[in-house]
Amino acid sequence: MNLDLSGKNAFVSGSSKGIGKAVATELARLGANVTLVARTETALMQGLIDLSFSAGAEQRHDYLVADYSNPEKLRAAVERHMLKTNKTYHILVNNTGGPPSGKITNATEEEFLSAFNNHRICKHLLTTLMMEGMKKDGYGRIINIISTSVKIPLKGLGVSNTIRGAVASWSKTMANELGEYGITVNNVLPGATQTERLKEIVATKSEKQKIAADVVEKEMLAEIPLGRFAKPEEVAAAVAFLATPAAAYISGINVPVDGGRTGSL
Repeated sequence: MNLDLSGKNAFVSGSSKGIGKAVATELARLGANVTLVARTETALMQGLIDLSFSAGAEQRHDYLVADYSNPEKLRAAVERHMLKTNKTYHILVNNTGGPPSGKITNATEEEFLSAFNNHRICKHLLTTLMMEGMKKDGYGRIINIISTSVKIPLKGLGVSNTIRGAVASWSKTMANELGEYGITVNNVLPGATQTERLKEIVATKSEKQKIAADVVEKEMLAEIPLGRFAKPEEVAAAVAFLATPAAAYISGINVPVDGGRTGSL
């Protein structure tokens, strides 16, 4: 099975921590040249030091400081970086922190618009910037890290449920249109994973329900057949596989990595 990513360039959003950092780490181990992307330069610099150089002296990693709250500024930053480095990206991992939790009936129009820009618009923007290079080089992997809520909406995540669904439909449409060029587009759907995002969700539920955080965690674990939260590295393994030559005939699908929690196939 060909899992070698030597010579492939990967752009990994939200890669200063959590799932994004784990994905970048795994892609680097498989030989890819990784561009780390996040808002905080100090975290990116540390992340760069931690990346593997498994492919030898020719393997190169770099980073880009970018904020997804402003799509046009993001576009300008990525265009400058691609011009400066003369890079064609073969792997695009779209990973953006989820919208704040809360009931959909309490959500404001601004929250929906902000989440749509962060998740849908920026993913489309990055894809259109990079797909021509993928076509030219004959290799393209676009992987969106979203949520199991695209299968079954999650309680207390009204805005997230709405926007994640839009991303999933966009992804399937993009997979259909880019398939003729050998470019695959897939979604990885993490369940409850040991990240800052999970801590935020637990803390919010604890505060709103007036119960202890450990009680909230026990309730969440009770819904997971495997009886534990995912490690970021376990989600990263699924993303990395989809990025490899071995996954060339897998496109337009949702891959839950949730310990069996989602109540549908």
